[in-house]
Amino acid sequence: MKINRFLQFIIAFSMFIGLETSWGKTLCIEKEREALVQFKQGVIDEYDILSSWGREEEKQECCRWKGVKCSNKTGHVVMVDIHYIPQAYGLDVDQHLKGNITPSLLELQHLKYLDLSNNDFGTSRIPDFIGSFPRLEYLNLQGANLSGEIPYSFSNLTHLKILDLSSNQITGLFPNYLTMFSDLTELYLSNNKFKGRLPQSIEQLSKLEILRINSNSFEGPITETHLSNLSNLKVLDLSYNSFSLQLRPDWIPPFELQVIGLSRCEMGNRFPQWLRTQKTYSYLDISFVGISDIAPNWFWDLSPEMMYFNISNNKISGEVPDLSSKFLPSKETNYPIMDFSSNNLSGLVPSFSSNLETLNLSKNKFVGSISFLCKIANSLFRTIDLSHNMLSGELPTDCFRNFEELAVLNLANNKLYGKIPSSIGYLMDIQSLQLRNNNFTGHLPTSLKNCFMLTILDVGGNNLIGEIPSWIGSDLTFLIVLSLRANKFDGNIPSNLCHLNKIHILDLSHNILSGEIPHCLNNITSLLQSNSSTSSIIFDLGEQNGDGFYSFVEEYMGDALVQWKNSEFVYNKTLGLLKIIDFSSNKLVGRVPDEITQLDGLLSLNLSRNNLTGHIVQGIGMMEMLESLDLSRNQLTGRIPTSLARLNFLSVLDLSSNNLSGEIPSSTQLQSFNPSSYAGNNELCGPPLEKCPVHDDHTSRTNNVDEDDDMLLLFGFYVSVCSGFIVGFWGVIFTLVFNKSCRDAYFHMFINVANWIFVTTIMCLRRLKMLWS
Repeated sequence: MKINRFLQFIIAFSMFIGLETSWGKTLCIEKEREALVQFKQGVIDEYDILSSWGREEEKQECCRWKGVKCSNKTGHVVMVDIHYIPQAYGLDVDQHLKGNITPSLLELQHLKYLDLSNNDFGTSRIPDFIGSFPRLEYLNLQGANLSGEIPYSFSNLTHLKILDLSSNQITGLFPNYLTMFSDLTELYLSNNKFKGRLPQSIEQLSKLEILRINSNSFEGPITETHLSNLSNLKVLDLSYNSFSLQLRPDWIPPFELQVIGLSRCEMGNRFPQWLRTQKTYSYLDISFVGISDIAPNWFWDLSPEMMYFNISNNKISGEVPDLSSKFLPSKETNYPIMDFSSNNLSGLVPSFSSNLETLNLSKNKFVGSISFLCKIANSLFRTIDLSHNMLSGELPTDCFRNFEELAVLNLANNKLYGKIPSSIGYLMDIQSLQLRNNNFTGHLPTSLKNCFMLTILDVGGNNLIGEIPSWIGSDLTFLIVLSLRANKFDGNIPSNLCHLNKIHILDLSHNILSGEIPHCLNNITSLLQSNSSTSSIIFDLGEQNGDGFYSFVEEYMGDALVQWKNSEFVYNKTLGLLKIIDFSSNKLVGRVPDEITQLDGLLSLNLSRNNLTGHIVQGIGMMEMLESLDLSRNQLTGRIPTSLARLNFLSVLDLSSNNLSGEIPSSTQLQSFNPSSYAGNNELCGPPLEKCPVHDDHTSRTNNVDEDDDMLLLFGFYVSVCSGFIVGFWGVIFTLVFNKSCRDAYFHMFINVANWIFVTTIMCLRRLKMLWS
């Protein structure tokens, strides 16, 4: 790997300058010591990395400081190496320097070796003064958080042999002057923001052994002129740019490469014949290059030193021959990575040797059994992806115990059948297990509870039976994706699933589950948060060491089949952003629990095609991030809550085939949905459905208002009458009881009135008698 290459350079450099000094003699030159002290004062050294540097008497010999070397002949500082490599120190935190690169280093005019890599200089620009070290042969600023363009002063560094500016934020064009550097052997500009074309004058770097400019925004053609004079080239990495390789079919390169990185470079649809001349490469990446040709037989004559082989995402066809004699285990070779995915390869699964670490044959047309896995099982296997093929048969029962460190097993979308063997519980390091869309039967094996590191468990689209095991919630607490969809699981939804605090996707749809929805879903803390830490779910499977020229980190991106906004997709790059609960197409009963409205981070809720009753929960408007809501084909009643109108991100809504009534709440959002979103609710009205009946509705509202007014008046009348009667009656009684003169007057008045009534009545009767006669 590259680090070993640097170490080799240091050893050779140390021998060249004669670093075996006599420590009885002080070599340090005072002004150079002061320059280093000033440099220390310009950085933030939180972890005392430069604790040996200083002006104290016991620190006078700067040639003994950490990272500093001097010439034993002149005493001048010739090497400053304060790079940071976390792997080397075995630390969990980044103990690097921060701050600025101060120009005090200009005093070190005899400097030949400067390494400040993997520190943090706060996106500051590359210091212009670095171009003023005329003797500099080695410059490494990799991963130092630098930005801007390469200063023109770098054109003075004509003695450079190794230049590494990779993994920064450097912009601009490829600096043409790098091509006055006749001694340059290694050039690293990868993982930056360079743009434009690669100048043809790069052919002048005749001593160049390593050219890594991958992961930038370079573009344009790469012709034979660029490469015709690079006879010493061993590493060529142009990947992840927009280059187009325009090479004649009969072109014979002047070099023999050990590392070939051309991913996403356009190579044409024919298989590149010039690869036939490369016999010793141990790293090949020609993924996403547009080849749609049959792989020739000579292509499979691979080097036994192969470490990384990636031909994925092309349209390469043909059958893969027996490769069991390749990559044989030895002390000199590590465990290689093989990626054949997303092509048109066919035939039986080829045989491989038993020292692979990653095998990806997904998205091809391979047939046959997967029993070959038992032949290649080893304790260091990390990834097996055989998904999206036509493989058949049962899972082997005996060899899973031999995959002690397997982290990813993906057998989705094949024709596998039978029971999931209990031996799968031996995969105690498994992080992603995907068996979806096969014909597996029986129960989920209890031994799966041993796979406590699982992040993705996807067994959807099979014929599994039984109740959902409660141990999923208690033992598999690292799950982010749990998909049991499209099986035959029955019984209640276990409340233990509420313990899955990291879950993003909980898909139990298309089963025969019964009972009520658990009221504890608000205990799932990951669904209470509206943000997500990552867009994809990536499994870091460790660093891979190459052949002294190359190192890389192996990663695997998890995926899952998800119903999102009424469509089914396999998500990978954005899987980590989704937060979904899907309990649709079951036999769930009861009310939708109010607690579900506390899931502020939920993006999609699908409870459709069940037997749910009651009202739509009033607080549904609290779920502000909701983009898709499907409650269709249930037995929900009552009005649509007005709070639903507050869901500004809602783009999919289906409330159809329920017993909802009343007028649809008025809002721009709710009226914008298709009428089919509300269909099948006979008593529901208002836009976008038909308008609610104006007359009946007005009369009803008027009658209601009049009836309310009459009742109010009637209530007031009776209150007034009763109050008047009580006051009048008891007022008279109290007066008669306690006042004698009033009592005499009252009886006198009463007799007079009685006499008047009597006389009047007699006279009226006489008149009536006269009239009748």
